[in-house]
Amino acid sequence: MQTRRIATQHVSSIGLGCMNLSHAYGVPPSAAQAESVLLGALDVGITLLDTAALYGFGANEELLGKVLSGQRHRYMLASKCGIFQENGRRVIDGRPATIKKTCEDSLRRLRTDVIDLYYLHRWDKQVPIEDSVGALSELVTAGKIRAIGLSEVSATTLRKAHAVHPIAALQTEYSLWTRNPEIAVLDVCRELDIAFVAFSPLGRGFLSESLPDVSHFEEKDIRRSMPRFSAENMTANLGLHRYLTQLATQAGCTIPQLALAWLLAKGEHIIALPGTTSFSHLKENIGAADCVLSAEVVTALDKLMHTHPVNGRRYNAATQTEIDTEEFS
Repeated sequence: MQTRRIATQHVSSIGLGCMNLSHAYGVPPSAAQAESVLLGALDVGITLLDTAALYGFGANEELLGKVLSGQRHRYMLASKCGIFQENGRRVIDGRPATIKKTCEDSLRRLRTDVIDLYYLHRWDKQVPIEDSVGALSELVTAGKIRAIGLSEVSATTLRKAHAVHPIAALQTEYSLWTRNPEIAVLDVCRELDIAFVAFSPLGRGFLSESLPDVSHFEEKDIRRSMPRFSAENMTANLGLHRYLTQLATQAGCTIPQLALAWLLAKGEHIIALPGTTSFSHLKENIGAADCVLSAEVVTALDKLMHTHPVNGRRYNAATQTEIDTEEFS
């Protein structure tokens, strides 16, 4: 497995996003299946595991704490604060006192004394980013966390935060069908020596061998509210998927491997963070680290946003107000 650097620690170039083991895509897998994926990830060389207080409203952190409490030396543990459940509803709260309390709760659920990489999951726009990062820096000083990350913020906000305390990693969506990090923040991460962690690098299932059937999404599947996954937009994006199938065949790999190999080739500071509930898919994903794409295929993939533009925005209007990333018009 190739490695990439976050702060002073080297991790696998392909990590594991643990969200869908507890959250967001309908009924989560059984405890036994989730345990198989987590332990299997470590066994095949994945050394970055990513969770959050939000995922399953604490259940995902509890899962990792239970399954991996004796394995902490084998991986870098990343979690997030700033979004959680309160009185049955999802709340964004970046106040310093809330961040510190959320961290204590996460440490307890994760059964650990320190979190290696702790992200502000969303910037609470009612709180100056300097205040939220200041609270995180105090957690570093206290030895509760080792490094600070941010999620879904713009280049401007990233610079403001980095001026308060070094930011080790920025996490945002980046894939063949979500290219907005290329507007500014990807370059700023390179400039400031910040790792860029790409979540949903497989397009929430669109960048797979077979397209997800939107008519069979479970009731609590978050893709139901995402414009790109409307039946109309999925039909409009069929041409893009067919073209990716052709390019994957040309490259001698699967579509997920094509997507991940392209992403890793975009910069040495980029780490891919796919999620899965399937150990077979996990093994397929890490095979991307061995894929070497020809210049012709890379050029075709780079031009994809112009030759086969994506129909539909990635978030609905309400969710879009919660994030701070640059967006293409």
